[in-house]
Amino acid sequence: MDIRQLKYFITLANERTYTRAAKLLHISQPSLSASIKKLEQEVGLTLIDRTARQFRMTKEGQILYREAQKLLHHYEHVSLEMDRLKQQGPLELSVGLIESSMFFVPDILTRFKQEYHDVRISLLETLSLGDVKNALNNFDIHLAITNQYIHQQDIETTPIYEESLVALIPPEHSLGDKDVLHIHDLEGENFIVCKEGFQTRQDILNAFSKSGVKPNIQFEIERFETGCSLVEDGLGITVVPENYVRYSKQTDCSIKGIEGANISRIVYLAYDKNRYLPPNVMRLIELVKEFFA
Repeated sequence: MDIRQLKYFITLANERTYTRAAKLLHISQPSLSASIKKLEQEVGLTLIDRTARQFRMTKEGQILYREAQKLLHHYEHVSLEMDRLKQQGPLELSVGLIESSMFFVPDILTRFKQEYHDVRISLLETLSLGDVKNALNNFDIHLAITNQYIHQQDIETTPIYEESLVALIPPEHSLGDKDVLHIHDLEGENFIVCKEGFQTRQDILNAFSKSGVKPNIQFEIERFETGCSLVEDGLGITVVPENYVRYSKQTDCSIKGIEGANISRIVYLAYDKNRYLPPNVMRLIELVKEFFA
């Protein structure tokens, strides 16, 4: 089994016909068919269900397809990295971030640039679980700072800090006069929350559920910045990470802790432990861990 065979198999699985796949690969259809049969012989498994009227992979074929895609991504990535290293010298480093991580990321990058001043750094927003998984699996980023725990065997997910979630109350709202809030104080209020797929949404709704309160969700958002703007305009109340409001722009909104609900979130450092990571990426990982040590 080699890379060429896996590429042929992936192309066939994507195109679902030997004719289109062979055309894309610039080989004859009999050559493609022979290559697939040889691959099946080498792995000792039937990969294509030839009894079906339409193209269909067996369960074993589906597993090989998923794993072969990862392997091909990795192979192409390593080839590109080596070419870039020869042509451009220092590599570009890509980091996936959540909004609230900007309270500490500049300090870490300042230290990093003192050691690797020629390295170019791309900072990309990766907010939902799907965003983070796709960015890591497709090698769009070298590492991610995320509040999503990734249940994937090849992804190392290390907790780096935990922070409280606080309520953001519109200016002149009656709840702004309270020293602290309880979940029941938010019952019936217009509520702003992250959309499905965001861990912060799940953390907040779990706290409401444990308190027996159903939030009156009026707005769903992707970014805390959007939620804060809606709160400033008096459109509702939201719950955001404490560090986000502490280090973001000044606001006329009231920031209140929520007692008795134990609303918090964990922020993680995540990266593909089976992927080749150059020394500068490993150093950045070390600096993140040292910052919160």
